[in-house]
Amino acid sequence: MDAARNHARLLDAAARTVREQGLKHLTMEAVATAAGVGKGTVFRRFGDRAGLLQALLQHSEDTFRAAHLSDPAPADSRDEAIEQLCAFGVAAIRRYAQEFELQTAAEPAPDQRYRRGPRRSYHERVSVLLALAAPQADAELLGHALLGYLDPALLRHLSDQCHLPLRPLEGGWLELVTRLTRGAPTTDWGNGAAGSSS
Repeated sequence: MDAARNHARLLDAAARTVREQGLKHLTMEAVATAAGVGKGTVFRRFGDRAGLLQALLQHSEDTFRAAHLSDPAPADSRDEAIEQLCAFGVAAIRRYAQEFELQTAAEPAPDQRYRRGPRRSYHERVSVLLALAAPQADAELLGHALLGYLDPALLRHLSDQCHLPLRPLEGGWLELVTRLTRGAPTTDWGNGAAGSSS
């Protein structure tokens, strides 16, 4: 139990360092100082900076999954599914806003992006909720479209380069969910039933 507490304390110190000073200031020495332990303790626990980064990412992922992907009582109505979809996206946006540097530094290569466990589990969660909230929709395909909005690199661009504050970013997610789930018409794309050019 002491080892688990010390591990959590070191990760909390690392997360605080990244949040307050930026990823470039995340060093073994900085974490040791923030946690009030010797530098050797940090090296013994994580091996090197790369090991620390991986542990920090895993800690963030585990915390998020426990809060938003481990619900023992999944949605059992359309309105509840919509509510859970909204809550999931807002929580993801707030999480990424706190750790943009960490998330974008860990972004996998394009050919691996959609094979990683976290992204697959997010897609499964969103697709299940979409299937209940909008039975007429292609939940698998639109699940990918919705998750595209939650891409950390896109959110960082909108926040840093486009200077959008957090509230409008959250509002964009809520609007997307609303448009997809509130009485959207059935469209048979395969049979060319989309709007005509005439």
